[in-house]
Amino acid sequence: MITRDWLLSDDPETRMQARLGQGYRLARALLRNPLAVVGLAIILLLLLVAMFAPWLAPYSPIQGELANRLQPPSATHWMGTDELGRDILSRIIFGARITLMIVLLVAIIAAPLGLLIGTVAGYFGGWVDRILMGLTDIFLSLPRLIMALAFVAALGPGIENAVIAIAITAWPVYARIARAEVLTFRKSEFLDAVRMQGASSARIITLHVMPLCMSSTIVRVTLDMAGIILTAAGLGFLGLGAQPPLPEWGAMISRGRSFILDQWWVATMPGFAIVVVSLGFCLFGDGLRDVLDPKQRARG
Repeated sequence: MITRDWLLSDDPETRMQARLGQGYRLARALLRNPLAVVGLAIILLLLLVAMFAPWLAPYSPIQGELANRLQPPSATHWMGTDELGRDILSRIIFGARITLMIVLLVAIIAAPLGLLIGTVAGYFGGWVDRILMGLTDIFLSLPRLIMALAFVAALGPGIENAVIAIAITAWPVYARIARAEVLTFRKSEFLDAVRMQGASSARIITLHVMPLCMSSTIVRVTLDMAGIILTAAGLGFLGLGAQPPLPEWGAMISRGRSFILDQWWVATMPGFAIVVVSLGFCLFGDGLRDVLDPKQRARG
């Protein structure tokens, strides 16, 4: 069980040592889970491919040769070429950058927003809780993809607007999780001790309440990565995400559906990339949940 005593200390060095020790124990427990290691390996591969895309891609992801259009997978083009003669492998490699950027931006926007709203609602309760959770329930009552489509249609197509739309639809889940966590300890003695020391509500929420909700939020963010990737791919498939000639995986599938019967590789290869990356985030998220949630370990 993770203790909260170190949170009462105002010594930065004590806090840092406690966090490093806790992180080391969690890392060791995570590495004992084979599926989580597989998921982590896929995520690290995605990061490496995105970082070194200009050196890994054998061809330009934008320029193609019409003489080589719709070529099947071969030693020259490992994943074949599309209708404009562009190398599909090169486009998938550069598309990893777009996918990773969308995932990270959505997580950076949605998770802190939902965490803040949930902790504030759970800590204060009363009318603050009713208003914030009422707003959260409104967003949760609507399908995420439909809401994202509505926001992108209003804002206009493009990566930036797609990120904003997905983030707007993703934060309510984190708010609900954070609120549920806060309700379990908001009347605890350690928070009473912090209040007796004269800490303000803002200081208590940011330095003591929010850190206790981080583990469940991180697990949820990791598990939601697959959904974010699929939503972004869906927007790209409908022409509302990244615009041509950017090599976005969903847009590549959309362009390849016209050739799905005879030139199957045009749509299958980017679809396979989406499945593998989504699976990696799911496996890693399940491993994190088992490590960070003592109740899950007890049931296992």
